[in-house]
Amino acid sequence: MLLRLWGVMMLLVLLVLVFLWVVQIRFFEPNYMNATISELSAQAHSAAEELETLETFDEKSKDNPLYLLSKTVNGKVFLVDTKGKILYAYSRMLITNVHELQNDEKGLKDKYPAVFENGSLGEIDKYPDGNSKIFIGVTLTFAGEPAALVLYNSVNELEALMALNRRQLLILSVLLTAAASVLSYLLAHSFTKPVSNIEETVKQLATGDFSAVPSVRRSDELGQLSQSVEVLSGELQRIDVLRKEVIANVSHELRAPLALIAGYSEMVRDVTGPDEEKRNQNMDLIIRESRRLSEMVDDIMDYSQLQAGYSDLKLELCDPSELAESSVQYAREAAKQYGVFVSLRCDEDIPAVQMDALKMSQVLRNLLNNAINHTESGETITVEVLREQGVTITVTNPGEPIPPEEQGMIWERYSRRQHQGERKEGTGIGLAIVRTILNSHGFTCGVRSGKHENTFWFRMGGKKTQTGGKG
Repeated sequence: MLLRLWGVMMLLVLLVLVFLWVVQIRFFEPNYMNATISELSAQAHSAAEELETLETFDEKSKDNPLYLLSKTVNGKVFLVDTKGKILYAYSRMLITNVHELQNDEKGLKDKYPAVFENGSLGEIDKYPDGNSKIFIGVTLTFAGEPAALVLYNSVNELEALMALNRRQLLILSVLLTAAASVLSYLLAHSFTKPVSNIEETVKQLATGDFSAVPSVRRSDELGQLSQSVEVLSGELQRIDVLRKEVIANVSHELRAPLALIAGYSEMVRDVTGPDEEKRNQNMDLIIRESRRLSEMVDDIMDYSQLQAGYSDLKLELCDPSELAESSVQYAREAAKQYGVFVSLRCDEDIPAVQMDALKMSQVLRNLLNNAINHTESGETITVEVLREQGVTITVTNPGEPIPPEEQGMIWERYSRRQHQGERKEGTGIGLAIVRTILNSHGFTCGVRSGKHENTFWFRMGGKKTQTGGKG
Protein backbone atom coordinates (compact mmCIF):
# COMPACT_ATOMS: atom_id res chain seq x y z
CA MET A 1 0.00 0.00 0.00
CA LEU A 2 2.88 2.35 0.79
CA LEU A 3 4.42 1.82 -2.65
CA ARG A 4 1.06 2.26 -4.38
CA LEU A 5 0.41 5.58 -2.66
CA TRP A 6 3.96 6.75 -3.39
CA GLY A 7 3.57 5.70 -7.03
CA VAL A 8 0.28 7.57 -7.41
CA MET A 9 1.75 10.76 -5.95
CA MET A 10 4.83 10.50 -8.17
CA LEU A 11 2.62 9.94 -11.20
CA LEU A 12 0.84 13.20 -10.43
CA VAL A 13 4.20 14.97 -10.17
CA LEU A 14 5.35 13.53 -13.51
CA LEU A 15 2.11 14.63 -15.15
CA VAL A 16 2.71 18.17 -13.88
CA LEU A 17 6.27 18.13 -15.23
CA VAL A 18 5.13 16.85 -18.63
CA PHE A 19 2.55 19.62 -18.69
CA LEU A 20 5.22 22.24 -17.91
CA TRP A 21 7.49 20.94 -20.70
CA VAL A 22 4.65 20.88 -23.23
CA VAL A 23 3.63 24.42 -22.30
CA GLN A 24 7.25 25.61 -22.52
CA ILE A 25 7.95 24.03 -25.92
CA ARG A 26 4.55 24.35 -27.58
CA PHE A 27 3.39 27.64 -26.15
CA PHE A 28 6.03 29.83 -24.53
CA GLU A 29 8.85 29.39 -27.08
CA PRO A 30 6.63 30.05 -30.14
CA ASN A 31 5.28 33.08 -28.31
CA TYR A 32 8.84 34.35 -27.82
CA MET A 33 9.42 34.10 -31.58
CA ASN A 34 6.11 35.72 -32.46
CA ALA A 35 6.73 38.54 -30.00
CA THR A 36 10.20 39.15 -31.50
CA ILE A 37 8.78 39.23 -35.05
CA SER A 38 6.07 41.67 -33.97
CA GLU A 39 8.60 43.93 -32.28
CA LEU A 40 11.00 43.94 -35.26
CA SER A 41 8.12 44.54 -37.67
CA ALA A 42 7.05 47.56 -35.63
CA GLN A 43 10.60 48.92 -35.71
CA ALA A 44 10.84 48.34 -39.50
CA HIS A 45 7.54 50.12 -40.14
CA SER A 46 8.63 53.04 -37.99
CA ALA A 47 11.95 53.33 -39.87
CA ALA A 48 10.14 53.10 -43.23
CA GLU A 49 7.80 55.91 -42.27
CA GLU A 50 10.77 58.10 -41.30
CA LEU A 51 12.52 57.35 -44.60
CA GLU A 52 9.44 58.45 -46.53
CA THR A 53 9.39 61.81 -44.74
CA LEU A 54 13.08 62.59 -45.33
CA GLU A 55 13.76 65.25 -47.93
CA THR A 56 17.37 64.21 -48.31
CA PHE A 57 19.08 60.93 -47.37
CA ASP A 58 22.67 60.94 -46.11
CA GLU A 59 23.82 57.31 -46.22
CA LYS A 60 26.79 58.02 -43.92
CA SER A 61 24.85 59.97 -41.35
CA LYS A 62 24.49 58.29 -38.01
CA ASP A 63 21.06 59.85 -37.71
CA ASN A 64 19.47 58.26 -40.73
CA PRO A 65 16.75 55.69 -39.92
CA LEU A 66 18.54 52.71 -41.49
CA TYR A 67 21.70 53.29 -39.49
CA LEU A 68 19.73 53.71 -36.24
CA LEU A 69 17.70 50.56 -36.95
CA SER A 70 20.87 48.52 -37.58
CA LYS A 71 22.20 49.57 -34.18
CA THR A 72 19.17 48.09 -32.37
CA VAL A 73 18.96 44.71 -34.10
CA ASN A 74 21.28 41.74 -34.30
CA GLY A 75 21.46 41.46 -38.09
CA LYS A 76 21.47 43.39 -41.36
CA VAL A 77 19.22 46.16 -42.73
CA PHE A 78 18.77 46.54 -46.51
CA LEU A 79 17.04 49.01 -48.71
CA VAL A 80 16.20 47.33 -52.04
CA ASP A 81 14.35 48.36 -55.19
CA THR A 82 11.64 46.47 -57.02
CA LYS A 83 14.23 44.48 -58.98
CA GLY A 84 15.86 43.18 -55.80
CA LYS A 85 18.94 45.35 -56.10
CA ILE A 86 20.41 46.41 -52.76
CA LEU A 87 20.55 50.21 -52.63
CA TYR A 88 21.94 50.55 -49.12
CA ALA A 89 22.96 48.04 -46.46
CA TYR A 90 23.81 48.42 -42.79
CA SER A 91 25.04 46.14 -40.05
CA ARG A 92 25.69 48.46 -37.11
CA MET A 93 27.48 50.53 -39.74
CA LEU A 94 27.30 51.29 -43.46
CA ILE A 95 28.28 48.37 -45.70
CA THR A 96 30.17 49.74 -48.67
CA ASN A 97 30.73 46.50 -50.60
CA VAL A 98 27.07 46.14 -51.60
CA HIS A 99 27.85 44.03 -54.69
CA GLU A 100 29.54 41.32 -52.62
CA LEU A 101 26.71 41.40 -50.08
CA GLN A 102 24.27 41.02 -52.98
CA ASN A 103 25.95 37.74 -53.89
CA ASP A 104 26.12 36.54 -50.28
CA GLU A 105 22.44 37.14 -49.67
CA LYS A 106 21.17 36.22 -53.13
CA GLY A 107 18.70 33.75 -51.54
CA LEU A 108 16.75 36.72 -50.23
CA LYS A 109 15.80 37.85 -53.76
CA ASP A 110 13.11 35.15 -53.83
CA LYS A 111 11.34 36.84 -50.90
CA TYR A 112 11.27 40.39 -52.29
CA PRO A 113 8.34 39.84 -54.69
CA ALA A 114 6.17 38.70 -51.76
CA VAL A 115 7.10 41.86 -49.85
CA PHE A 116 6.07 44.12 -52.73
CA GLU A 117 2.95 42.10 -53.38
CA ASN A 118 1.68 42.08 -49.78
CA GLY A 119 3.14 45.35 -48.55
CA SER A 120 4.92 43.55 -45.69
CA LEU A 121 6.28 40.15 -44.75
CA GLY A 122 7.53 38.56 -41.56
CA GLU A 123 8.77 34.96 -41.23
CA ILE A 124 11.49 32.72 -39.79
CA ASP A 125 14.05 30.97 -41.95
CA LYS A 126 15.41 27.70 -40.59
CA TYR A 127 18.70 26.28 -41.92
CA PRO A 128 20.01 22.70 -41.91
CA ASP A 129 22.74 23.63 -39.41
CA GLY A 130 20.05 24.43 -36.85
CA ASN A 131 20.39 28.20 -37.06
CA SER A 132 17.36 30.42 -37.63
CA LYS A 133 16.94 33.99 -38.88
CA ILE A 134 14.01 36.36 -38.96
CA PHE A 135 13.10 38.02 -42.26
CA ILE A 136 11.10 41.26 -42.08
CA GLY A 137 10.12 43.22 -45.20
CA VAL A 138 8.20 46.52 -45.41
CA THR A 139 7.41 48.51 -48.59
CA LEU A 140 7.86 52.24 -48.80
CA THR A 141 8.46 55.06 -51.31
CA PHE A 142 12.09 56.16 -51.41
CA ALA A 143 13.21 59.10 -53.60
CA GLY A 144 9.89 58.88 -55.43
CA GLU A 145 10.35 55.18 -56.34
CA PRO A 146 8.90 52.01 -54.75
CA ALA A 147 11.38 50.29 -52.46
CA ALA A 148 11.46 47.84 -49.59
CA LEU A 149 13.14 47.97 -46.20
CA VAL A 150 14.42 44.50 -45.33
CA LEU A 151 15.59 43.43 -41.91
CA TYR A 152 17.45 40.12 -41.73
CA ASN A 153 17.96 39.38 -38.06
CA SER A 154 19.71 36.50 -36.31
CA VAL A 155 17.85 34.78 -33.45
CA ASN A 156 20.93 33.32 -31.80
CA GLU A 157 20.37 35.36 -28.65
CA LEU A 158 16.72 34.38 -28.49
CA GLU A 159 17.57 30.72 -29.05
CA ALA A 160 20.27 30.93 -26.40
CA LEU A 161 17.66 32.37 -24.01
CA MET A 162 15.23 29.55 -24.80
CA ALA A 163 18.01 26.96 -24.35
CA LEU A 164 18.80 28.53 -20.98
CA ASN A 165 15.13 28.30 -20.02
CA ARG A 166 15.10 24.63 -20.98
CA ARG A 167 18.19 23.91 -18.89
CA GLN A 168 16.65 25.72 -15.93
CA LEU A 169 13.40 23.81 -16.39
CA LEU A 170 15.38 20.54 -16.55
CA ILE A 171 17.18 21.36 -13.29
CA LEU A 172 13.88 22.39 -11.73
CA SER A 173 12.28 19.12 -12.91
CA VAL A 174 15.07 17.03 -11.36
CA LEU A 175 14.88 18.93 -8.05
CA LEU A 176 11.09 18.83 -8.01
CA THR A 177 11.08 15.09 -8.72
CA ALA A 178 13.57 14.41 -5.92
CA ALA A 179 11.71 16.62 -3.43
CA ALA A 180 8.34 15.19 -4.47
CA SER A 181 9.69 11.65 -4.12
CA VAL A 182 10.80 12.25 -0.53
CA LEU A 183 7.67 14.20 0.37
CA SER A 184 5.40 11.59 -1.25
CA TYR A 185 7.11 8.83 0.71
CA LEU A 186 6.69 10.72 3.98
CA LEU A 187 3.04 11.50 3.26
CA ALA A 188 2.31 7.93 2.17
CA HIS A 189 4.08 6.58 5.26
CA SER A 190 2.14 8.96 7.54
CA PHE A 191 -1.08 7.60 6.03
CA THR A 192 -0.25 3.90 5.83
CA LYS A 193 1.34 3.60 9.27
CA PRO A 194 -1.87 4.36 11.20
CA VAL A 195 -3.88 2.25 8.74
CA SER A 196 -1.51 -0.67 9.34
CA ASN A 197 -1.79 -0.13 13.09
CA ILE A 198 -5.60 -0.15 12.93
CA GLU A 199 -5.54 -3.20 10.63
CA GLU A 200 -3.29 -5.08 13.06
CA THR A 201 -5.61 -4.17 15.94
CA VAL A 202 -8.63 -5.46 14.01
CA LYS A 203 -6.79 -8.72 13.32
CA GLN A 204 -6.08 -9.10 17.04
CA LEU A 205 -9.74 -8.44 17.82
CA ALA A 206 -10.72 -11.04 15.23
CA THR A 207 -8.52 -13.64 16.93
CA GLY A 208 -10.20 -13.00 20.29
CA ASP A 209 -7.76 -10.52 21.87
CA PHE A 210 -10.42 -7.96 22.84
CA SER A 211 -7.94 -5.92 24.89
CA ALA A 212 -6.14 -4.74 21.74
CA VAL A 213 -6.56 -1.02 20.95
CA PRO A 214 -4.93 1.05 18.19
CA SER A 215 -2.23 3.52 19.20
CA VAL A 216 -3.25 6.14 16.61
CA ARG A 217 -3.85 9.57 18.15
CA ARG A 218 -4.86 12.01 15.42
CA SER A 219 -7.58 14.59 14.89
CA ASP A 220 -8.43 13.60 11.31
CA GLU A 221 -10.59 10.82 9.84
CA LEU A 222 -7.97 8.19 10.70
CA GLY A 223 -8.07 9.36 14.29
CA GLN A 224 -11.85 9.02 14.28
CA LEU A 225 -11.52 5.52 12.81
CA SER A 226 -9.01 4.66 15.54
CA GLN A 227 -11.42 5.89 18.21
CA SER A 228 -14.22 3.83 16.65
CA VAL A 229 -12.04 0.70 16.76
CA GLU A 230 -11.16 1.50 20.38
CA VAL A 231 -14.87 1.81 21.20
CA LEU A 232 -15.43 -1.48 19.37
CA SER A 233 -12.71 -3.08 21.49
CA GLY A 234 -14.43 -1.90 24.66
CA GLU A 235 -17.80 -3.17 23.46
CA LEU A 236 -16.29 -6.54 22.52
CA GLN A 237 -14.72 -6.81 25.96
CA ARG A 238 -18.10 -6.05 27.52
CA ILE A 239 -19.82 -8.57 25.26
CA ASP A 240 -17.16 -11.16 26.11
CA VAL A 241 -17.83 -10.64 29.80
CA LEU A 242 -21.56 -10.83 29.11
CA ARG A 243 -21.04 -14.03 27.09
CA LYS A 244 -19.29 -15.64 30.04
CA GLU A 245 -22.04 -14.46 32.37
CA VAL A 246 -24.68 -15.80 29.98
CA ILE A 247 -23.01 -19.20 29.94
CA ALA A 248 -22.77 -19.21 33.74
CA ASN A 249 -26.34 -17.94 34.24
CA VAL A 250 -27.90 -20.25 31.68
CA SER A 251 -25.96 -23.20 33.08
CA HIS A 252 -27.15 -22.31 36.57
CA GLU A 253 -30.74 -21.62 35.55
CA LEU A 254 -31.00 -24.83 33.55
CA ARG A 255 -29.26 -26.91 36.18
CA ALA A 256 -31.72 -25.96 38.95
CA PRO A 257 -34.99 -27.04 37.26
CA LEU A 258 -33.31 -30.08 35.71
CA ALA A 259 -32.04 -31.16 39.15
CA LEU A 260 -35.52 -30.68 40.66
CA ILE A 261 -37.16 -32.58 37.83
CA ALA A 262 -34.70 -35.45 38.15
CA GLY A 263 -34.85 -35.53 41.96
CA TYR A 264 -38.61 -35.40 42.30
CA SER A 265 -39.07 -37.87 39.48
CA GLU A 266 -36.94 -40.36 41.38
CA MET A 267 -38.89 -39.56 44.56
CA VAL A 268 -42.18 -40.23 42.78
CA ARG A 269 -40.78 -43.49 41.49
CA ASP A 270 -39.09 -44.73 44.65
CA VAL A 271 -40.80 -43.12 47.64
CA THR A 272 -44.20 -41.51 47.10
CA GLY A 273 -45.75 -44.02 44.75
CA PRO A 274 -48.49 -45.26 47.20
CA ASP A 275 -49.04 -41.75 48.75
CA GLU A 276 -51.32 -40.11 46.19
CA GLU A 277 -51.37 -36.64 47.82
CA LYS A 278 -47.62 -36.39 48.13
CA ARG A 279 -47.17 -37.86 44.65
CA ASN A 280 -49.46 -35.21 43.23
CA GLN A 281 -47.51 -32.46 45.01
CA ASN A 282 -44.26 -33.77 43.61
CA MET A 283 -45.72 -34.16 40.15
CA ASP A 284 -47.03 -30.57 40.32
CA LEU A 285 -43.52 -29.36 41.14
CA ILE A 286 -42.08 -31.40 38.26
CA ILE A 287 -44.66 -29.95 35.88
CA ARG A 288 -44.03 -26.39 37.13
CA GLU A 289 -40.28 -26.65 36.78
CA SER A 290 -40.65 -28.28 33.35
CA ARG A 291 -42.83 -25.38 32.25
CA ARG A 292 -40.32 -22.87 33.60
CA LEU A 293 -37.57 -24.69 31.74
CA SER A 294 -39.65 -24.59 28.56
CA GLU A 295 -40.38 -20.90 29.06
CA MET A 296 -36.69 -20.23 29.47
CA VAL A 297 -35.87 -21.97 26.20
CA ASP A 298 -38.74 -20.15 24.47
CA ASP A 299 -37.52 -16.78 25.78
CA ILE A 300 -33.99 -17.46 24.61
CA MET A 301 -35.29 -18.45 21.16
CA ASP A 302 -37.60 -15.44 20.97
CA TYR A 303 -34.83 -13.05 21.94
CA SER A 304 -32.41 -14.58 19.44
CA GLN A 305 -34.97 -14.36 16.64
CA LEU A 306 -35.87 -10.76 17.48
CA GLN A 307 -32.22 -9.71 17.60
CA ALA A 308 -31.46 -11.49 14.32
CA GLY A 309 -34.48 -9.94 12.61
CA TYR A 310 -36.25 -13.25 11.87
CA SER A 311 -39.44 -12.55 13.80
CA ASP A 312 -42.30 -10.98 11.83
CA LEU A 313 -44.76 -8.63 13.49
CA LYS A 314 -48.42 -9.47 12.94
CA LEU A 315 -49.84 -5.96 13.21
CA GLU A 316 -53.50 -5.30 13.95
CA LEU A 317 -55.59 -2.70 15.78
CA CYS A 318 -55.87 -3.75 19.42
CA ASP A 319 -57.35 -2.23 22.59
CA PRO A 320 -54.50 -1.55 25.08
CA SER A 321 -57.00 -1.77 27.99
CA GLU A 322 -57.99 -5.32 27.06
CA LEU A 323 -54.32 -6.22 26.65
CA ALA A 324 -53.59 -4.90 30.16
CA GLU A 325 -56.60 -6.69 31.70
CA SER A 326 -55.62 -10.11 30.33
CA SER A 327 -51.99 -9.65 31.39
CA VAL A 328 -52.94 -8.52 34.91
CA GLN A 329 -55.29 -11.49 35.28
CA TYR A 330 -52.39 -13.79 34.38
CA ALA A 331 -50.03 -12.03 36.81
CA ARG A 332 -52.46 -12.19 39.74
CA GLU A 333 -52.26 -15.98 39.75
CA ALA A 334 -48.45 -15.91 39.87
CA ALA A 335 -48.34 -13.11 42.48
CA LYS A 336 -50.87 -14.77 44.77
CA GLN A 337 -48.43 -17.46 45.88
CA TYR A 338 -46.05 -14.74 47.15
CA GLY A 339 -48.73 -12.68 48.89
CA VAL A 340 -48.41 -9.87 46.32
CA PHE A 341 -51.42 -7.99 44.94
CA VAL A 342 -51.85 -6.55 41.44
CA SER A 343 -54.19 -3.63 40.70
CA LEU A 344 -55.23 -2.11 37.34
CA ARG A 345 -56.43 1.39 36.49
CA CYS A 346 -57.36 2.49 32.95
CA ASP A 347 -58.27 5.94 31.65
CA GLU A 348 -61.48 6.25 29.68
CA ASP A 349 -61.61 6.32 25.90
CA ILE A 350 -58.24 4.63 25.36
CA PRO A 351 -57.74 4.55 21.57
CA ALA A 352 -56.87 1.38 19.69
CA VAL A 353 -53.25 1.00 18.63
CA GLN A 354 -51.75 -1.03 15.81
CA MET A 355 -49.53 -3.70 17.35
CA ASP A 356 -48.66 -7.38 17.50
CA ALA A 357 -51.00 -8.37 20.34
CA LEU A 358 -49.17 -11.60 21.24
CA LYS A 359 -45.78 -9.93 21.52
CA MET A 360 -47.14 -6.89 23.40
CA SER A 361 -48.81 -9.31 25.83
CA GLN A 362 -45.35 -10.85 26.32
CA VAL A 363 -44.01 -7.36 27.08
CA LEU A 364 -46.56 -6.74 29.83
CA ARG A 365 -46.16 -10.21 31.33
CA ASN A 366 -42.40 -9.83 31.48
CA LEU A 367 -42.74 -6.44 33.18
CA LEU A 368 -45.20 -7.94 35.68
CA ASN A 369 -42.92 -10.93 36.35
CA ASN A 370 -40.08 -8.50 37.01
CA ALA A 371 -42.29 -6.50 39.40
CA ILE A 372 -43.37 -9.66 41.26
CA ASN A 373 -39.75 -10.72 41.74
CA HIS A 374 -38.90 -7.38 43.38
CA THR A 375 -42.01 -6.78 45.52
CA GLU A 376 -42.26 -7.82 49.18
CA SER A 377 -45.20 -9.88 50.42
CA GLY A 378 -48.26 -7.81 51.32
CA GLU A 379 -47.38 -5.03 48.84
CA THR A 380 -49.32 -4.05 45.72
CA ILE A 381 -48.16 -3.73 42.09
CA THR A 382 -50.04 -1.04 40.15
CA VAL A 383 -50.65 -1.19 36.39
CA GLU A 384 -51.99 1.96 34.70
CA VAL A 385 -53.17 2.52 31.13
CA LEU A 386 -52.97 6.27 30.56
CA ARG A 387 -53.98 8.48 27.68
CA GLU A 388 -50.72 10.44 27.66
CA GLN A 389 -48.86 11.27 24.42
CA GLY A 390 -50.91 8.55 22.74
CA VAL A 391 -51.16 5.57 25.09
CA THR A 392 -48.75 5.01 27.98
CA ILE A 393 -48.76 1.86 30.13
CA THR A 394 -46.89 1.85 33.47
CA VAL A 395 -46.04 -0.97 35.89
CA THR A 396 -45.16 0.32 39.37
CA ASN A 397 -43.91 -1.83 42.23
CA PRO A 398 -42.75 -0.78 45.71
CA GLY A 399 -39.18 -1.65 46.51
CA GLU A 400 -35.60 -0.48 46.72
CA PRO A 401 -34.78 2.23 44.14
CA ILE A 402 -32.60 1.34 41.16
CA PRO A 403 -29.33 3.34 41.23
CA PRO A 404 -29.00 5.70 38.21
CA GLU A 405 -25.84 3.92 37.02
CA GLU A 406 -27.75 0.60 36.84
CA GLN A 407 -30.88 1.89 35.08
CA GLY A 408 -29.32 1.40 31.66
CA MET A 409 -27.92 -2.03 32.48
CA ILE A 410 -31.19 -3.62 33.60
CA TRP A 411 -32.27 -3.87 29.95
CA GLU A 412 -29.30 -6.11 29.14
CA ARG A 413 -29.53 -9.86 28.74
CA TYR A 414 -29.24 -11.85 31.99
CA SER A 415 -28.89 -8.71 34.04
CA ARG A 416 -30.30 -9.65 37.44
CA ARG A 417 -30.83 -7.63 40.58
CA GLN A 418 -31.51 -9.23 43.94
CA HIS A 419 -35.00 -10.79 43.99
CA GLN A 420 -37.29 -10.93 47.00
CA GLY A 421 -37.06 -14.32 48.69
CA GLU A 422 -35.11 -15.85 45.80
CA ARG A 423 -38.15 -15.58 43.50
CA LYS A 424 -37.56 -16.69 39.96
CA GLU A 425 -40.56 -15.59 37.94
CA GLY A 426 -39.30 -15.21 34.38
CA THR A 427 -36.04 -16.33 32.84
CA GLY A 428 -33.56 -13.48 33.29
CA ILE A 429 -33.91 -11.99 29.83
CA GLY A 430 -37.42 -10.57 30.26
CA LEU A 431 -36.43 -6.90 30.15
CA ALA A 432 -34.11 -7.47 27.19
CA ILE A 433 -37.04 -9.04 25.31
CA VAL A 434 -39.27 -6.12 26.39
CA ARG A 435 -36.96 -3.53 24.90
CA THR A 436 -36.37 -5.55 21.72
CA ILE A 437 -40.10 -6.01 21.05
CA LEU A 438 -40.88 -2.35 21.76
CA ASN A 439 -38.04 -1.22 19.49
CA SER A 440 -39.34 -3.44 16.70
CA HIS A 441 -42.73 -1.68 17.03
CA GLY A 442 -41.13 1.76 17.15
CA PHE A 443 -42.39 2.29 20.72
CA THR A 444 -40.35 3.94 23.50
CA CYS A 445 -39.74 2.66 27.02
CA GLY A 446 -37.95 3.61 30.20
CA VAL A 447 -37.81 3.39 33.98
CA ARG A 448 -38.40 5.92 36.75
CA SER A 449 -37.05 5.19 40.20
CA GLY A 450 -38.24 6.95 43.35
CA LYS A 451 -37.38 6.52 47.01
CA HIS A 452 -39.62 3.52 47.62
CA GLU A 453 -40.89 2.48 44.19
CA ASN A 454 -39.85 1.76 40.61
CA THR A 455 -41.98 2.43 37.55
CA PHE A 456 -41.40 0.75 34.20
CA TRP A 457 -43.26 2.39 31.33
CA PHE A 458 -43.68 2.16 27.59
CA ARG A 459 -45.41 4.56 25.24
CA MET A 460 -47.23 3.52 22.08
CA GLY A 461 -47.32 6.97 20.49
CA GLY A 462 -50.10 9.20 19.27
CA LYS A 463 -50.49 7.62 15.83
CA LYS A 464 -50.85 4.11 14.52
CA THR A 465 -47.45 2.55 14.30
CA GLN A 466 -46.78 1.32 10.78
CA THR A 467 -43.69 -0.72 11.68
CA GLY A 468 -43.94 -4.07 9.97
CA GLY A 469 -41.86 -6.81 8.51
CA LYS A 470 -39.08 -8.26 10.56
CA GLY A 471 -38.75 -7.28 14.14
